[in-house]
Amino acid sequence: MAETDTSGFQERFYTSSEGLKLYARDYRPSETATAGRLPVICLPGLTRNTRDFHPLALLLCEDMTAPRRVIALDSRGRGNSAWDENKANYNLAIEAGDVVTACAALGVERAIFIGTSRGGLILHLIAATRPDLLEAVILNDIGPVIEAKGLALIRDYLNSGRRPADWSEAVDIVKENHGASFTALGGEDWREMALALYRDVGGRPVADFDPAIAEAVKSVDLSQPLPDLWAQFESLCRFPLMLIRGENTSLLSKETADEMARRHPNLILQTAEGQGHAPLLHHGDIPVAIRAFLASCR
Repeated sequence: MAETDTSGFQERFYTSSEGLKLYARDYRPSETATAGRLPVICLPGLTRNTRDFHPLALLLCEDMTAPRRVIALDSRGRGNSAWDENKANYNLAIEAGDVVTACAALGVERAIFIGTSRGGLILHLIAATRPDLLEAVILNDIGPVIEAKGLALIRDYLNSGRRPADWSEAVDIVKENHGASFTALGGEDWREMALALYRDVGGRPVADFDPAIAEAVKSVDLSQPLPDLWAQFESLCRFPLMLIRGENTSLLSKETADEMARRHPNLILQTAEGQGHAPLLHHGDIPVAIRAFLASCR
């Protein structure tokens, strides 16, 4: 079961400002096909990687009417990017800097960005520090306020210590962790999620991220209010913005989503029905909504 689809993209490597080898997938139609349309850059969640975006990236770059170049990044310590010996570098500011470096290395001066969970938090920082890179933004189940309950759930399943013996057990673990909130998913969806979460090492699935990232979540004091990013969100209000919120999410509250819409009157809110945190962007009517949003961008 360890096979993954590796068609449709180029593997690209670039180097961070301090010399760490980082990875990207580059789904690149011809320049004639894209007709000057800006690329889409995808930033994954806390322990996730480029494989989360593969089905959506294929849909967007192979679109019959308006194809776009799509770039998906593996943050340091995740997927095919190198692990950082300095574990303190797994932070939003450093990872935002890596995105800026990726844009320079891959020849992107401006783009439409999709940020899932932590990737969306990174976009809050980029909007405040490098707004020239942003044309429009899609936030996937994330906003300036993180609910402690949702972060506790992530902390608990990341640090459960359970390691699958084979791919069948990997699928079972994914379903146990997410089945209650992802009621819209079927058998093949769970298989795809397992393939995105785990790397095959000698026929055995292994979590595809530096364990230090999960360990860091344990140190967060959830009895205290978590810091918010409302000040940075104000910078996002300058751009076309779409917010995708999982119907069953525990990380992004309805109150926060409503306040985001109040502060950004033109925000487009899309609910991912039957999904939790963070929604699969190629599932249900989400691809149609994303395509419609992209059609309004240059």
